[in-house]
Amino acid sequence: MAGLPTPQQFDLPTSLAAAVLTDNNRLIVVVIGLVALAALVVAGVLVRQVLAAGEGTDSMKKIAAAVQEGANAYLARQLRTLGVFAVIVFFLLMLLPADDLNQRAGRSVFFLIGAAFSAATGYIGMWLAVRSNVRVAAAAREATPAEGEAEKDLTAVSHQAMKIAFRTGGVVGMFTVGLGLLGASCVVLVYAANAPKVLEGFGLGAALIAMFMRVGGGIFTKAADVGADLVGKVEQGIPEDDPRNAATIADNVGDNVGDCAGMAADLFESYAVTLVAALILGKAAFGNSGLAFPLIVPAIGVLTAMIGIFAVAPRRADRSGMSAINRGFFVSAVISLALVAVAVFVYLPSSYADLQGVSDAAIAAKSGDPRILALVAVAIGIVLAALIQQLTGYFTETTRRPVRDIGKTSLTGPATVVLAGISVGLESAVYTALLIGLGVYGAFLLGGTSIMLALFAVALAGTGLLTTVGVIVAMDTFGPVSDNAQGIAEMSGDVTGAGAQVLTDLDAVGNTTKAITKGIAIATAVLAASALFGSYRDAITTAARDVGQKVGDGGPLSLVMDISQPNNLVGLIAGAAVVFLFSGLAINAVSRAAGAVVFEVRRQFRERPGIMDYSEKPEYGRVVDICTKDALRELTTPGLLAVMAPIAIGFTLGVGALGAYLAGAIGTGTLMAVFLANSGGAWDNAKKLVEDGHHGGKGSEAHAATVIGDTVGDPFKDTAGPAINPLLKVMNLVSLLIAPAIVRFSYGSDKSLLVRILIAALATVVIVLAVYVSKRRGIAVGDEGNAERTSKPADPAVVS
Repeated sequence: MAGLPTPQQFDLPTSLAAAVLTDNNRLIVVVIGLVALAALVVAGVLVRQVLAAGEGTDSMKKIAAAVQEGANAYLARQLRTLGVFAVIVFFLLMLLPADDLNQRAGRSVFFLIGAAFSAATGYIGMWLAVRSNVRVAAAAREATPAEGEAEKDLTAVSHQAMKIAFRTGGVVGMFTVGLGLLGASCVVLVYAANAPKVLEGFGLGAALIAMFMRVGGGIFTKAADVGADLVGKVEQGIPEDDPRNAATIADNVGDNVGDCAGMAADLFESYAVTLVAALILGKAAFGNSGLAFPLIVPAIGVLTAMIGIFAVAPRRADRSGMSAINRGFFVSAVISLALVAVAVFVYLPSSYADLQGVSDAAIAAKSGDPRILALVAVAIGIVLAALIQQLTGYFTETTRRPVRDIGKTSLTGPATVVLAGISVGLESAVYTALLIGLGVYGAFLLGGTSIMLALFAVALAGTGLLTTVGVIVAMDTFGPVSDNAQGIAEMSGDVTGAGAQVLTDLDAVGNTTKAITKGIAIATAVLAASALFGSYRDAITTAARDVGQKVGDGGPLSLVMDISQPNNLVGLIAGAAVVFLFSGLAINAVSRAAGAVVFEVRRQFRERPGIMDYSEKPEYGRVVDICTKDALRELTTPGLLAVMAPIAIGFTLGVGALGAYLAGAIGTGTLMAVFLANSGGAWDNAKKLVEDGHHGGKGSEAHAATVIGDTVGDPFKDTAGPAINPLLKVMNLVSLLIAPAIVRFSYGSDKSLLVRILIAALATVVIVLAVYVSKRRGIAVGDEGNAERTSKPADPAVVS
């Protein structure tokens, strides 16, 4: 195709050392750092606004306190576990090649900083969410008039409850963009032109912690949710958040450690990793300007996120809460695009020849205007976010045909509900993947015959999408806060009538916002992974030249990025397979943990018959403890798979096959993540549709069918699907970091087949043992009916 680079043109510049951090750029980065700090100040203001709201009755406060205690206990144990892992990786990074000790130490130190920022973002999201939920419930309670009072203005009450929930998300959004931008700015200020290499450590720290928080939180929340639904709704016929169900507190805890903490950490690492890729490629493509411009775009996003969050002010004319949220999102997106256009034409020169510090003669000699490339690339990212937002909403909103069709299938039983949901997920994955693919390809074409410019354009599209992240995180946190508020209201029994309906409506909106943010998070993951793929190629090109080899045609087989080579084809298949294995392990982990919850809740109903007539109280803490232990136990295998699989492939088949491995993982991961997220979101809202009185309402056979569909979808949308995002970036960053070592031990004076075999064998053994141990775990009923671990398989009824 005309305009596309040939394999021979994939050869990258010999040296990227020409780029420097000028005094003017240093001043710009300082200002960007101050913008990041301003985001944290705004977060503090929003925290005060949220905490100023009333907390409702004593019963509501007591339930909220139990949720807070459980969430704090789980995250504290998880972070202690991850702290040990982070220290080990810190020292392992010191062993990997770098230009000097300063870079090596900086990479390891900022790995810890990235991990700490990612953990802090998740923890803060959880901390405020468990305090906001009771305040949202208290606000909705005002909709129900006391005896003798006149009818309340339901619209005003609903708007106030929604504002509290969304401002809670705004706090998390501000911390996400603030800490991400602050970390990247500090690295650039300290390490100047060497910042991209140090940022690899920062991005890896953020991605690893996010993946563990996503997987662990997802297992916790869905084990409790599935267990509560199967025993409470299906077997006992009681409502979702009925206080007689021993799993309800664990379910509400899980919403916070899974959706709030997990997604906040996930989007933070997307932010960090995209900046890593943009700065690595920007330094090569735009020289001096490439060290600052990739930070200017997300800095604009910080400012527009503030506007977008405050713009979410519901109006009486709004059809639903989604109207106000959509308005805030699009206001933020449009203003971002306008301000980026101003920044592009003020900051960047009008010709490539005027770019200072570019060592690639082909880029310096290129005709055209770099400002057009930058603006169009950023615009692609912003438009992509808007399109995915609308597309995901279509497949998951209760007012749209796909969810309504699933609701209709509930009249014929759970099997048709499950089939309809799978169909929706598969179809939506195709359209979303095509949108993302077109976005990546459109950005790529902007580079013309320069592969470096093309890849930088992809990275800039990622930064464009990042301008909406502040509002996206707010949208995501809104979901679990609304869900928790409904749970607290139902458990306390203090919110009835109109107030309960207000919370039901907010919860349905929250299901949609969670699905939308998952879709956009997937897009950020793919753009970041694609840009990192370019950084990976740069890394192997530089490493190959250091040992006198050439990448591409004319080079050794393991340095050829040609899919027709058998080793590369094997790598591609392996990359796709790892996504399937990772997803299967995550879903299976939820199945086992949920089985333990089912046995425990059944035991309590059996041994404490007074629970049903409220004369006995369930033991909520036992279920929280089961979920905590299981979630932490199940973290190891997916984490080891993500880190060790690229090592095994790279040292066995070479860097060419490792590149193909990443391509296979990105392609399959995109489709799988969207399929899982949208199927789960559609099933969840189909259940809400039936609960609102459609097709038989609560307690009907149709309702039981949609509950089972929702149960199947829970680990899809909240465990496996979202965890694929950090998986892709962890594997890309690990590959980027180990690529020079693979080349070093494959060619030149340090060539050692024995070292490669030993490393590959060790990585393979670790993967096999981790998967074997995971598969050996099962569930059985002990002598006293408690859930215990054995090698026996789970009860088929639990996982159906």
